[in-house]
Amino acid sequence: MVKHALSVTRQADFAAWYQQVIAEADLAEESGVRGCMIIKPWGYGIWERIQLVMDARIKDAGVQNAYFPLFIPLSFFEKEADHVDGFAKEMAVVTHHRLIADGKGKLIPDPEAKLEEPLIVRPTSETVIGSAMSRWIQSWRDLPLKVNQWANVVRWEMRTRMFLRTSEFLWQEGHTAHATREDAMEETLRALEMYRAFAEDVLAMPVIAGEKPENERFPGAVATYSIEAMMQDGKALQAGTSHYLGTGFAEAANIRFQDKDGGHSLCHTTSWGVSTRMIGGVIMTHGDDDGLRCPPRIAPHQIVIVPMLRDNEEDAAILDYCRALESELKALNVFREPLRVLLDASANKAQAKRWGWVKKGAPVILEIGPRDVAAGKVAAIRRDRLYKEDGKLNTAFLTKEEFVTGAAAMLEAIQQSLYAEAKERLHANIRRDVTDLAAHFAGEEKFAGWVEVQWARPTGDVLDGIVEQLKALKLTMRNTPLDAAPADDACFFTGEPAVERVLIGRTY
Repeated sequence: MVKHALSVTRQADFAAWYQQVIAEADLAEESGVRGCMIIKPWGYGIWERIQLVMDARIKDAGVQNAYFPLFIPLSFFEKEADHVDGFAKEMAVVTHHRLIADGKGKLIPDPEAKLEEPLIVRPTSETVIGSAMSRWIQSWRDLPLKVNQWANVVRWEMRTRMFLRTSEFLWQEGHTAHATREDAMEETLRALEMYRAFAEDVLAMPVIAGEKPENERFPGAVATYSIEAMMQDGKALQAGTSHYLGTGFAEAANIRFQDKDGGHSLCHTTSWGVSTRMIGGVIMTHGDDDGLRCPPRIAPHQIVIVPMLRDNEEDAAILDYCRALESELKALNVFREPLRVLLDASANKAQAKRWGWVKKGAPVILEIGPRDVAAGKVAAIRRDRLYKEDGKLNTAFLTKEEFVTGAAAMLEAIQQSLYAEAKERLHANIRRDVTDLAAHFAGEEKFAGWVEVQWARPTGDVLDGIVEQLKALKLTMRNTPLDAAPADDACFFTGEPAVERVLIGRTY
């Protein structure tokens, strides 16, 4: 029986397992402020990789990066009633600009330093960016206007979980303005496809792209689209969203343009974003009972070399061999980038270093001892295939030349292996034959996956009643998949003719 590196398994307690992966992989830790986390170097290194690859794709679409203030006047939100109502309960508010001593050793807000207008700590930037767009856009010649920012936002969450739902998190948010609905919708769907391709090609995380039901729309949006990923416990994770905002935000912010005929029209706007929640998705999609398995395209170090030092005269030769190997590997390219290699020459014991990198999820770990040096070999461990069928560590002994020649192909194979495994799990756990949601998701049934049903897009009280029915079962509608088969039967809930299909499941 295999003895795993973690003390809790996914099957026994998925939530506890998730927290332990974060701790043992050294990804993040609590900060002392409820709902806020310190992202440690390995976790932030993954975010930097996400930023780097995503940023290139954003710029390829003609979007320019900018930065907007962290503090937003309350009056900006009050202009858009639906938007402010959707975020009101999560807003952090600044009311004073100075502290004073109270004479008892405490600091309190200075009553004389009360702000004339409260400032909201950025929960999202539609309002402040809309204000800027109203100044930047005057003519049809200024359109389309496309900006993006990489920033932090604050939403005062009641129930928090690292990476998945925190009071402060990091993200990118794109905002665009267009002359027509058609152009804005094209941008909305372009961003959605960018997220889908990024999740699958880079994170090796298969997703379902589709439109959110009316009750799940972004506050103030006309249409919201999402990518939904299935975690190993069968729950859904909304991993990215793209919104067509219509002209509502433009009207509130007075974003108008003069057209070619001299008339004035409101702009059609969009917004779209992904966040550090993606890291939580990677953990729960690829992690195993030994820790994280990091897809090579986002791993800060794709290959880690662990010299097996014994504090004797052989150590110098081992380190020289490892440094030469490191140089050879760094000269290679994989995924059209220089291969990222780390020589871990720290003072820790080799076995501790090996298992440390296993828990972090380094795609390939190389162990080099004196016999490997003498034979010109390496001992390679692929993190996606950690054990043999007999439960022993799956170590491949290769000549140095064999490994160097095949290193890029090995990393590409690991990337594809993780994706194929997750994709098979996703499609195996979407049921289309369920007739009783309560029975299928009975009690606290684990790993129940998702259910796809036919849907008539009801509105008003009928929709509200369905939402409450699902809420009682701890279920939500995730999205209506863009690539689903056409509706051909009655709506699961109303019996009316269906117009599309909708996914239902538990969610994070």
